[in-house]
Amino acid sequence: MHVTHRIVSKRQLSEEVFRMEIEAPYIAQERKAGQFVIVQYDQEYSERIPLTIADADPDRGTITLIFQTVGASTHRLALKEPGDEVIVLGPLGNPTHIENFGWAVCVGGGIGLAPLYPIARALKDAGNRLTVISGARTRDLLIMQEELAAVADEHIVVTDDGSFGRKALVTAPLEELCRRTPPPDIVVAIGPPIMMKFCAQTTRPFGVKTLVSLNTIMIDGTGMCGGCRVTVGDKVKFVCVDGPEFDGHLVDWDNMLSRLGAYRQQEQTAHEQCHLEMQLRTLQEERS
Repeated sequence: MHVTHRIVSKRQLSEEVFRMEIEAPYIAQERKAGQFVIVQYDQEYSERIPLTIADADPDRGTITLIFQTVGASTHRLALKEPGDEVIVLGPLGNPTHIENFGWAVCVGGGIGLAPLYPIARALKDAGNRLTVISGARTRDLLIMQEELAAVADEHIVVTDDGSFGRKALVTAPLEELCRRTPPPDIVVAIGPPIMMKFCAQTTRPFGVKTLVSLNTIMIDGTGMCGGCRVTVGDKVKFVCVDGPEFDGHLVDWDNMLSRLGAYRQQEQTAHEQCHLEMQLRTLQEERS
C-alpha cells in the first residue's frame, strides 16, 4: 500500500531547481539532519527518487525538498502543482552524528547546499563554531543563502565564474581554513561527487576528519537492490542503509564515479526530452 502526500507549495529557484513543501506530519516529526526520503510522482510510472530532507516543520507537519531536474522522473515531479499528491517514503538513512566538535566547516556545492542546511543548523545548535562555504557554477545556482548565512559564524561564497562572491572553487577557501592554527575539527562536504572527492583530497594532508554525503544510484532505499553500493575502506557499503554519510578519506571515488556514469547517455536523452516538454507547457500556459 502506498501513502500519498499533498504538495503544499512549489517554487522554482532557478531554471532547473525546484523547492517543494509536502504535507508529511510523521516524517516531519521523526526526521533528523542528514536523512532522506524516497519520492515517486505516481505509483505506476515513476522511478523512486532519493531526496535529502532540506527542512521540516513539525508544527505544520511539512517537509521541504529541493531537487534539480536531471532525468525523466525529476522533470515529471517538477510538473506537479500545489494540491497534487506524491508518494513519499521515509525518513531513511542514518542521521548525521551531531556533537560539539569545536570548529565545524560545512561545504556545499550547487544543489548540495539544500541537504547541507539542516546539518549546518544542527551543528550550530550543538554549540560548534560554524563556517559555511557555499559554491556554485554561477550566481543563479546559489540556493539556501539566507538560511545558511543565518546559522553561520563565517559564510564564504564562491562561484566558478565570479558572478557572486569570490571567483574560486570551494577547495580554495577550504584549504585556507585548514592552514589556520588550529585547523577545523570536522568538515562536512555535500555536492557533486567530483567536488566531494577534491574536498576530501584537500583536507587529507591536514588530518581533518571529513564527512561526505553520497548521492549514488538508488532504487529501493532498503539495501535490497544493491544499486547504491560503494567501496569504503576496502569494504562494500550500501549508501541507503549504511550511509548516506561516510568518511571522505576512505571512499573509493573512482569506482563510484564510474558507476554513476553508467546511465549518463540515457539520463541526458531523458533530460533533453523532458526539458523541451516543460518549455512547451510553459508556453501553452502563457498563451492561455
